[in-house]
Amino acid sequence: MRRQRGMTLIELVITIAVSSIVVAFMSMFVETPMDAYAAQTRRATLVDAADSALRLMARDVRAALPNSVRVASSGPIVALELLATADGARYADDGPVTNPALVLDFSAPDAAFATTVPFTQLPLPWSSSSYYLAIYNVAVPGADAYQGTHVITPAGTSITIAAGATPNQDLVTLNPPFQFAYGSPGKRVYLVSGPVSYLCDQGAGTLTRYSGYALAAAQATSAATLSAAGATAALVATNVGACQFTYSAGTAQRNALATLSLALTQSGESVQLLHEVQLVNAP
Repeated sequence: MRRQRGMTLIELVITIAVSSIVVAFMSMFVETPMDAYAAQTRRATLVDAADSALRLMARDVRAALPNSVRVASSGPIVALELLATADGARYADDGPVTNPALVLDFSAPDAAFATTVPFTQLPLPWSSSSYYLAIYNVAVPGADAYQGTHVITPAGTSITIAAGATPNQDLVTLNPPFQFAYGSPGKRVYLVSGPVSYLCDQGAGTLTRYSGYALAAAQATSAATLSAAGATAALVATNVGACQFTYSAGTAQRNALATLSLALTQSGESVQLLHEVQLVNAP
């Protein structure tokens, strides 16, 4: 009978060496597509995160009280603030009316008036003391809602809105009464839910939305200031590498323009998105 013989040590070493070479070549062909797929996935995730953040900001900016968007910066922080509106209507101030008490009086504090175009986003009857009514905010001294005088009701004013006796008529009651200094050319009255701020901290790599705080003449550019004012923070984006917010006020013939730029970076991948938002600032 023939003797059986196994693999020698030299043959085993040669087999291992050849196998290692084959595996090395295979990894070269497999690694590149895998790295490309991982990079593409990271870029897609970053694009989606940046787009979602900018869309949220754009939605708030479009719904802002006319002439209430403002931008400031302090060190690595870029801040954008606005006054968010919950609804709007048109008030009655002249013309033939059966009840003069329904007309909004600009010559003295008025406790009640009616609308000719109703509020559409509120379940009526509606009442709150944490909202504001604003008329003719043009962001100049004496007609600046952030100053809290003349064009916006004071904090704590009780606002009640109920359906009127005729179509398109809502009855608005203010307690205490308030005197608006200026009438709107379009007779527009806005229901304001309060200020909203976005802080882009390029040092910490975060974009955060703040809401539910008190009006202030000076724009806040730090989380500490907003927290002290009672703001609620909501993280919008992480991995922020850079951001830039600019605002160009419009004119009677041209809309205002807010430009929002956000760059996100992660694991060597970076994306930058830019949104331009037009604002109709007719007060």
